[in-house]
Amino acid sequence: MPSSRYAIYFLPAATEALYRFGAALLGYDSFSGGDIEQPPQALKAFADWYELTADPRKYGFHATLKAPFLLADGHSQADLTAAFDRFAQTSRAIPVMTPVVRSIGSFIAVVPETPVASLMQLANDCVTVFEPYRAPLTDHDRARRLKSPLTLRQIEHLDQWGYPYVFEEFRFHMTLTGSLPAEKRDAVLPFLQGEFAKLSLASVAIDHIALLQQETSSSRFVVIRHAALRSS
Repeated sequence: MPSSRYAIYFLPAATEALYRFGAALLGYDSFSGGDIEQPPQALKAFADWYELTADPRKYGFHATLKAPFLLADGHSQADLTAAFDRFAQTSRAIPVMTPVVRSIGSFIAVVPETPVASLMQLANDCVTVFEPYRAPLTDHDRARRLKSPLTLRQIEHLDQWGYPYVFEEFRFHMTLTGSLPAEKRDAVLPFLQGEFAKLSLASVAIDHIALLQQETSSSRFVVIRHAALRSS
């Protein structure tokens, strides 16, 4: 069975302030596949900052649109890349969100201040269009997902789409930390909100998508394709 997993993410361009902010906090650049220096102010404020960002570092700074998956039998990486290119070239409304930093569950992320219908539609389209390229979940991966407290509807999504947080369960987020206990989260959140405010980002266009590959279960995700979405 192939070991590589693939994912469809939103990633801003590598030169954009939002990407530089998130990638630096995680200490990893998924475009180059290499470590980068974490901000000295984060390391000064939290001696364990490298550990606090260990989990999201594996995936890089991103927002999930199609969760990581193994390729289905009968499809190649070239097939997936061609589908990715066709998707990017399909005319659509480009979502625009007002970004804020908030807690989402036990971790902290950049999220939309309010829901954006066109963003939900983009995520829904990614789930369905790329579904033919996804191999069924392995028993191991399904059991791993079921360790989280999922609703019956989320389990239905898991079994049908390979991921519990799709469609009405989807929440766009760009993760900045791993799971934090409440006391630690209460300390880290205002720090990250203050750092994010320095960017003065009134809006963010969700105008690019990226195809990433994880070669083995112990490796990090690396960008193998990055494309601008075609605006209608």
